[in-house]
Amino acid sequence: MSAAGLKLGLMPAPKALRPFAHREYRVLIAALAISIFGSGMWAVAMVYQVIHLGGGPLELSLVAAAGSVGLVAFVLAGGIAADRIPQRRLIIAVEGANLAVIAAISGLAMACALQLWHVAAGAFVLGVGAAFFFPAYSAILPRILPAEDLLAANGMEGTMRPVLQQAAGPAVAGILVAALSPSYAVAGVAACHLLAFAVLNFLGRHALASAPGSRSGSRPSFLQDLREGVSYTVKTPWLLWTLIWACISVLFLIGPIEVLLPFLVRDQLGGDSSMFGFLLAVMGVGAAAGSLVTASLRLPRRYLTVMMVSWGVGSLPLAAVGLMHNFWAIAAALFVWGATGSVGMVIWGTLLQRRVPSHLLGRISSLDFFVSLALMPVSMALAGPVAEVLPIWLIFLVAGLVCPVMAIIASAAARMPDDELAHPLDPAQEPTAA
Repeated sequence: MSAAGLKLGLMPAPKALRPFAHREYRVLIAALAISIFGSGMWAVAMVYQVIHLGGGPLELSLVAAAGSVGLVAFVLAGGIAADRIPQRRLIIAVEGANLAVIAAISGLAMACALQLWHVAAGAFVLGVGAAFFFPAYSAILPRILPAEDLLAANGMEGTMRPVLQQAAGPAVAGILVAALSPSYAVAGVAACHLLAFAVLNFLGRHALASAPGSRSGSRPSFLQDLREGVSYTVKTPWLLWTLIWACISVLFLIGPIEVLLPFLVRDQLGGDSSMFGFLLAVMGVGAAAGSLVTASLRLPRRYLTVMMVSWGVGSLPLAAVGLMHNFWAIAAALFVWGATGSVGMVIWGTLLQRRVPSHLLGRISSLDFFVSLALMPVSMALAGPVAEVLPIWLIFLVAGLVCPVMAIIASAAARMPDDELAHPLDPAQEPTAA
């Protein structure tokens, strides 16, 4: 730095904060932070609202499933919409719909007229909204940020999500439920969506007036758009094999973590729900830390290799979780998995935005969501029956070993080391579409 710069007290902004120099990003990330905080509140408010209405485990499962069905059923349509409709308009419309639904539920709850089917319908609409919001969000980032700031932007999102959606939002909702009632927590969710909706309306109208892939003349059908996205994925080895790896990792890992870990805590550690919750919190802290570190660094020259090594090696500690009888050892394993998983995810999101053609980005992002989300309930459904046949330690061992092996296979099959050298993403270069 020059002497003049030192005199003026000017210091270069940390890399993780560089996206905040752009006005449109500040608006977008502020709205996103408020929205995901509200989502974290909804996760708790919804549970206790169902219980307050006399619902039990079955009713709660149905309401939660309604949200998942809305997300999975519409995520591909959300990707196509993100490539057809101006993303600014789409994001604002989704947040407006979220506001209308939660405000209606809040009003019915305050008037003591709320019924379980209202909550289920609201959860379904919120799921549909998420299916349209996140492909549009992923597609809009490259339009408001230079290529060299995308890694930091994705890292900031990965840092905020566990902090706001998994920790702060649920904590505030829990306080409102305990101090007042579930309806006040739902009102808090509505206030979050109102604020997010208001903030989003400050996004620039002219710079984001049209979708980057909008085409004149006759518009292709839904199936033609979907076929184009799938065809591009199949013909792009690094993309195809990363999604194959993601499918297998979700199938093998999500069920053990979500379904079997509580029993492992009970049987191997003698712990209860609070210990299980603390382990999930440690995993979330790891994810936030991994995202923040990645946001603070440059995109690695060997970006595909670093991504696959992070995911593959980071899964290895889970292989030993079923053999551990020490709480801190299991916590360390989950912290590593959370951190390395988020490192890979931040790089992955950046690669989509820098290497996928802009007119396909919404569809490719939605395919990514779809293949991951579709197998989550399958993994959780299989975990219980498999645990009746195999010991839990063996399930974790297989899960923790399959993912690194598949990472090696995916890297070799897609020739990722050669691909990343053939398509360098130096910050000084324009993104290469391939």
